[in-house]
Amino acid sequence: MSEPVPTTCMRCAVGCGHLQHGADRGYGLARTSGDPAHPVSGGLACGRGLRETAEPDGEWLTRPLVRKEGELVPTSWDTALGIVTDRLAEAQARDPDRVAVLGSGQQTNEAAYLLGKLARGAIRTRNYDANTTLCMASAVTAYYDAFGSDGPPPTYDDIPEAETHLVWGANPAVAHPVLFRWLKNTESELIVVDPVESETADHAGTYVPLEPGTDLALARAVLARLVETGRIDREFVAEHTEGFEELVAGLPDPDEAAATAGVSPEGVKAIATAFEDRTLVYWGMGINQSVQGTASAGALIDLCLATGNMGEGAGPFSLTGQANSMGTRVCSSKGTWPGHREFADPEHRAVVAETWNVPAERLPDDPGPGPVGIGQAMAAGEVDVCYTVATNPVAGLPDAGNAREAFEDTFLVAQDAFETETTELADVVLPASTWGESEGTATNMERTVSRVRAATDLPSGVRSDLDIIGAIGRELAPQAFDRPPLEPRVVFDELRGLTYGTPADLSGIDYGRLETELAVRWPAPDEESAGGYRYRTDDGWEFETPTGKARFSAGQHAAVPEPVDEEYPLTLTTARKADEYNTGVRTRDGPSEPPIARLHPETLDEASARVRDGSLVVRSRRGAVTVRTEADERIPRGTVWLPIHHPAVNELTLPEVDPRSDEPNYKQCAVRLLAPADSIERPATVRGD
Repeated sequence: MSEPVPTTCMRCAVGCGHLQHGADRGYGLARTSGDPAHPVSGGLACGRGLRETAEPDGEWLTRPLVRKEGELVPTSWDTALGIVTDRLAEAQARDPDRVAVLGSGQQTNEAAYLLGKLARGAIRTRNYDANTTLCMASAVTAYYDAFGSDGPPPTYDDIPEAETHLVWGANPAVAHPVLFRWLKNTESELIVVDPVESETADHAGTYVPLEPGTDLALARAVLARLVETGRIDREFVAEHTEGFEELVAGLPDPDEAAATAGVSPEGVKAIATAFEDRTLVYWGMGINQSVQGTASAGALIDLCLATGNMGEGAGPFSLTGQANSMGTRVCSSKGTWPGHREFADPEHRAVVAETWNVPAERLPDDPGPGPVGIGQAMAAGEVDVCYTVATNPVAGLPDAGNAREAFEDTFLVAQDAFETETTELADVVLPASTWGESEGTATNMERTVSRVRAATDLPSGVRSDLDIIGAIGRELAPQAFDRPPLEPRVVFDELRGLTYGTPADLSGIDYGRLETELAVRWPAPDEESAGGYRYRTDDGWEFETPTGKARFSAGQHAAVPEPVDEEYPLTLTTARKADEYNTGVRTRDGPSEPPIARLHPETLDEASARVRDGSLVVRSRRGAVTVRTEADERIPRGTVWLPIHHPAVNELTLPEVDPRSDEPNYKQCAVRLLAPADSIERPATVRGD
C-alpha cells in the first residue's frame, strides 16, 4: 500500500485531518483514516467521512460530454471547452448578466477564488453565487449586523470551557459527529431546542420542543424573561453594545411569545437559566433556512450579548454544513470581494481590479440576487448560459419543478465529478477531480485553513477544477489568467495577498507554513500570528462596526410564509440524515428509492386509509412526491419530516427567501397526504396562488 498522504476531510465543515492511501494499481483511494497529527481533530474521524472519501457511490464522470440531437455523447476537451467559451463570450457580449455562474462549498479555497475571478472579473456578471447561500447566508448576515464582520467569534478551543451547550435548530449528532463527540465529552449541560426530538436531543439534559417556524418568538420570549428577572449584564451592554434599549422597547410579553411558540413557561425558564453560566449557542439550518433566518440568528446573538456571554467558553457559534463554506465566503467574491472587502467600496474594488488586471469600472457593484433569484432570472429568459461547478441546483433549489424548467431553457454547462440531475440536463458536461484527487486548501467553520492533498493521479479524461476554470478564464480574459496547468500554491498566494489588511486576513498563511503547522486559523496577518476568539483585544472588545460596538437586532416574529389550511393541513420540514450529504450524489447506489417520510403515529394513523404497502404521496402547491412512511413519535403531530438530500424533496419546498440574506425557506411549507393511486402530476396551482 502507498505511503499515507495527509489531507483535510471534505465531508462537513468540522475540518478533520485524514490520512489517505492511494490505490497500488490504477486510480482511486485504497483506504482513509483519521490523522493523529492534525491539530483540529487529533485522529478523530466519522465513519461517513471516511467512507465517502475512499468509497463513494454514484456514477463517475470520466470524459467530457456534449449534447447532440438530444443525447449526451463523449467528446474531446478541446471541443468541449471551445463550445463553452464560445457560448460564454456570445452571452457576455450581449450583456454580462446574461451569464449565470453557480459555485459550491465543496470547492477548495483556490478553486472558489478562481471561479469568482472568472465570474466577476472576466465575465463581470451579477448573476453569480454558490450553494453556501442556501445554508449559511442568514447566519452570515446576522454576524455582519451584530459584529460588522462574518464568522463566529468562538473557536473549538471554547467548547471544553463552556458550562452549557445550547443547541438550537441543529442536529450535530448527525451532521457533525466529531464536533458532537467533543460536546458529549465535556461535563457541561446540554440543552436542545428543536421541533423534532433529534438524535442530539437524545443526549440532552433538557429538550425544549417548539412549533415549527417560531424560533424568533421563542428567542424573544427568553430575552424578555431575562430582562424581566434582571439577568442582563448591564456593564457589558453599556460599554460594548448599542441598540439595547430600542430592542427592549419592542420585546413581547414573554408568556404570550412562549405560547406562540408552543413552549411552556418552564421551557423558557430552562433556556433563560442557561445564560447565567458560560454558554455556547449553536445553531444550524433550522434557524437559517427561513424567511426570518437572519432575524432568528440575530436574536440568538442578542441573547449572548445581553447576558455578556462573550469570551472564553461562550458566544454564538453557527454550525456550517459544507466543508469549505467558510472558505467560499472569504475567497470566492460571491457576497464580498476576497477578505470580506465590501462590494460597493471604490477602494476595495480598485484593489481587486488591480490584482486581476481588469478595469475597476467593469466589476459588479453589488453581489447579485442570490441562487433563487438567479433561477428566477433564468425562468424569465434573462440568462442565456449557466455554468455550474460542484453543485446540483436542479435538485437543490427550492420549488425544483420550476427550477428544472428554467435550467432546461438555458444553455447549461455542468462541471462535476459525478452524474447529477444537473449534468443530466446539461448541454456540456466537464468531468472534474474530487476528494483524494485535488490539491489546495479548505477553511473549516472555526476559520482554520488546512491543506487538501491528492493521493492518486487523475484519469486521463478528468481535469482539476483549477485547470478547467483557468482554461475558460484564459480564453475570456487572457490578461487576468495564466495558462493551465495551474499551480494551487500560486493561486493561493494571489488570494492571500488580496486579503492583506482585511478582517479575514490570510496573508500570513502560505503552503510552507501549512506544511509545518498543518492548520492555521485566520486572521493571520503575519507568519507568526493566528486567529483566536474574535473581537477580543488587550483592552477588552472591539467589533468591526463604525463605533467599535456590537449591535443588537430588532426582529419580531411573523407567521410562516405558507401556513397550513384545510386543503393543506400538514407542515413539511426537511433535515439531514446521518448517511447522506447535500443532494446525496456520493451516496446513491443505483436508481433512487422514494424518500422516507417520518410522521408521528397519530398523523400516520389518520392517513392509514390512504396508505398502501407503506407508501403514500406528499403533495404541496408546487409538486408531489411518492414516499415510504415511518412512524416516529419524535416527529411532532401534524408534521411531515423528509430528508433534504433526496433529489425529489425540493419538488415540494417554497421559493420564498429571507429578504436580507436571500436564503430560501426550506423548513416549513403546507402539504397534504394522498393515496398513491391519485394523480401525482404537478398541481395546477403554483406559487402566488
